[in-house]
Amino acid sequence: MTPPQPPRQLRLIIETDNFDDALYFYRDVLGMPEQPAFATDGDDRVSILHAGIATIELATPAHIRKIDTMERAATVEGPTLRIALEVDNTPHAVAVSEQSGATTLAPPTETPFRTINARVQGPAGWQVTFFKN
Repeated sequence: MTPPQPPRQLRLIIETDNFDDALYFYRDVLGMPEQPAFATDGDDRVSILHAGIATIELATPAHIRKIDTMERAATVEGPTLRIALEVDNTPHAVAVSEQSGATTLAPPTETPFRTINARVQGPAGWQVTFFKN
């Protein structure tokens, strides 16, 4: 059987009880522009933010622990909700995140892959890794 055409878009949906804080962090702090989104009324709110090219990274627990070690981040037991964003300047992304109230989980660190990685605690339980190739 022939596989289907590849997806045209990956949309990661983050459910959050604090919509305004999450929107502020991703739209205003990290600079992700809003795209058209439609909701009904009352507590039904949604925002679709452009985050560049999307990929899916599948990893074993062993690989996750290796990355935690390389990034000097604490290992969390069990699956972790984490997104990784390629940025132009990792230290700057961390600094603006900290100014918005995000907690740094791992400072900017050069990895064996020659990338500069850092991690912050984002809204709604998601960890955000910044990386610069």
